[in-house]
Parts: sequence; structure tokens; C-alpha cells
Amino acid sequence: MLDYANYIARTLHLARLGEYYVAPNPMVGAVLVDANGEIVSEGWHKQYGGPHAEVECIGSLEFRVESLEACTLFVNLEPCSHYGKTPPCAKLIIDKGIKHVVVGMLDPNPLVAGKGVAMLREAGVEVEVGVMEQECRELNKRFICLHEQHRPYVLLKWAQTADGYMNGLISTPVTKRLVHQMRAENMAILVGSNTALTDNPKLLTTRWPGRNPIRVLLDRRGRVPQESNIFSNDAETIVYRDNTDWEYVLADLAKRNIHSVMVEGGAQVLNHILSTGIWDEMHVEVSDATWGKEGVKAPQVALGVPIEQIDGHAIYVVRK
Repeated sequence: MLDYANYIARTLHLARLGEYYVAPNPMVGAVLVDANGEIVSEGWHKQYGGPHAEVECIGSLEFRVESLEACTLFVNLEPCSHYGKTPPCAKLIIDKGIKHVVVGMLDPNPLVAGKGVAMLREAGVEVEVGVMEQECRELNKRFICLHEQHRPYVLLKWAQTADGYMNGLISTPVTKRLVHQMRAENMAILVGSNTALTDNPKLLTTRWPGRNPIRVLLDRRGRVPQESNIFSNDAETIVYRDNTDWEYVLADLAKRNIHSVMVEGGAQVLNHILSTGIWDEMHVEVSDATWGKEGVKAPQVALGVPIEQIDGHAIYVVRK
């Protein structure tokens, strides 16, 4: 009997290969296995608008297979059932004669949401759902948040001194690379007008492969001049002036199909978001330096135990 978990774990590994390029689509991997348990083909969704994982997998068979009917297709997310930028994957599976499909989790997108599995079953395909579901949800937590909570996944990020102050040069070259990695993982990056005026950041992903995030600026009083770096041509910028209410901003970003936003400060914006309780994850870098009463006081939150130490800095990750 096939060990389903091993093959779904492989789909998750493949899916992550598209991490920096498929948003707002989910990360999906697919594995085709013959009756003897041998993987005969693999595929993953490589970029937004491109072929889905199932198409890549079925279209790139590495070994000769006399009949796909005896094969099992493993995929971490339910095959789509609608025509979007590509034809439905469920129809392709049916047309190719595959009779057994194992799915990690159902797709929360209302365009799919069980319809792909239903289409397969109506065509006589045996479908099993729910293998390594928690791991599948974790991989696509941003995509899932958008479709289940109707807002982007919110990641709060800041660096502070050991005595709780921020602003100024805190991060090291290595931890700066980690910040740029997080920028590549999220569709948007948000700052307030104080940060835009004080630091004049471009908010790009220059130290990690991947696309630049969409820049989001909260500038209620219109203080940030147009020549500021945040308005450079390197990336798109969305500005909120008339209404900077956090729930409104998140709802508007969701309408734009933005599934995640990384909030990189400053303290006023971070404290406001924390006060609303509408956030999902925070990454806090704490240096071993102390500044006394210099700088701006960092948000006062319980950080728990650091997940690692980098260049003498403790890295904390807090999930709600």
C-alpha cells in the first residue's frame, strides 16, 4: 500500500519552489505515482498565470507509462474546476484517464471549494482528501487567509534594542537579508508616513530573489512628497489618505487580490495594528545593544523564547 504522507510531503517540497513567483495563487506541487509506488513524474506551479502543478506533472512524464489509469496523482491542494488563466485541472485529470487522486486539502477559493473534487468523483475518479492537511494549510496560510477571512495575512516586523527601543541602525547584514526574504514572501509591504519621511526607504527586495512587494503607504495628512523613494518606478505603490482605518485598508487590499502584507513600521503604525488585534504573525529582531532612552519605544509585547540567534541578535516569531 502506498504511503500517502510521503508523497504529499514531496508535493509540499515541490510547491515551495514557486514560492516567490506564484502569488496571489497558492503554492502547489503534484506527483504522479505508478502502481509499484515509483514516482514517474513531478510538477509544480512555477509562476502566476502559468500552467498549474497538475498540468506540469502530467505533461512531463519522465518514464514510459502504458496506462495512467493505474497511477495515483498526489497534490497538496484540490485541483481547480473552473476556467481562469488556465483550463480546469480536474478536467485534464479526467481526460487523461487517471482514476485515483489524493488531495492534501480542499481549496478555500469559492471558485473551487470542493467543486474540483466533486467533478472528479462524478467522473468515476476515486478521491481521498485530508492527508497532511495541517502542513498543507501552513504552506499556503496567506492564500487561505485571503479566502477564509477575506483579508490579507498580516505579518508585523521590527527590530529593537535589548532595552526596547527602535529606529536607527539595528539589523546586521545577515538579518537584513532575512528581512528581504520576508519581503519576497509577502505580496505587499506597509509603512506609515513617519517611516517614509525619516528613512526614505524604497522597500524593495534587493538582497533576495523574488518579486518586489507592492508598497503600501498610510499618509493621512499627505506629508510624503512625490519625489520620495517609496514612489520610485521600481514597484507599485498604493497610498491611503482619506481613510487609513486598519479594517478598511485590509478590506481594500483584499479587493485587489493581495493575500499578504508585511508591516515594517514604524512604532505608531505597529502599535495601532496591535491594538486592533487584526494581525497573524510577528517577527521581532532584538539586538544585544542598549540605547538608554534614545530612539522610539518599541511595541510592548510578550515575545516568549527566541527561535534562533543570528549575529548576536535574538529572532522571535509570535503567531496568534
